[in-house]
Amino acid sequence: MDPTLEPLARSLREAPVVERNGYDYFVHGVTDGIPPVEPDVLRAIADAIAERIDPASVDKLVAPEAMGIHHGTALALAVDLPMVVVRKREYGFPDEVAVHQETSYGDDELYLNGVDVGDRVVVIDDVFSSGGTVEAVCDALETVEADIVDVVTVLRRVDAADDDISHEVTSLLDVRVEDGKVVIVD
Repeated sequence: MDPTLEPLARSLREAPVVERNGYDYFVHGVTDGIPPVEPDVLRAIADAIAERIDPASVDKLVAPEAMGIHHGTALALAVDLPMVVVRKREYGFPDEVAVHQETSYGDDELYLNGVDVGDRVVVIDDVFSSGGTVEAVCDALETVEADIVDVVTVLRRVDAADDDISHEVTSLLDVRVEDGKVVIVD
């Protein structure tokens, strides 16, 4: 494991697990904002993502609401790039793109604004599990003909990840839930 990520790994080992519609869901600052996201964890995440992308080849960061926002914000500040938030609220702008998102524990509509044809983007999100959020965001980006440079999530749930999506996803840490605990997979 990348030593930069030790604050994140330490905090994950302490995360409680709750059952949510038949799905073992871990509650963590990275994925839920509960408990609060500690500055050293957020800094470690931004630094680790910054090491994995080439900011010179990116025009915008794209982060889905809600839990991609703080990771995208920290990264935007670290690499000095603008960030677009994919919202769960419709605004009705002429170029707005609506897509349906299905996750392991629910579904919703997402709305993309602020990305133009040819924009080179990196998608940033908290956790890759079912792939529903990543797939929906990438579908919206393809609709506006953006160039998806990379898709990066902080965590990948290897015990639930559906890798049958149209884009490769890079994750900082792979995790699974085992016996009511979050386990980091090397």
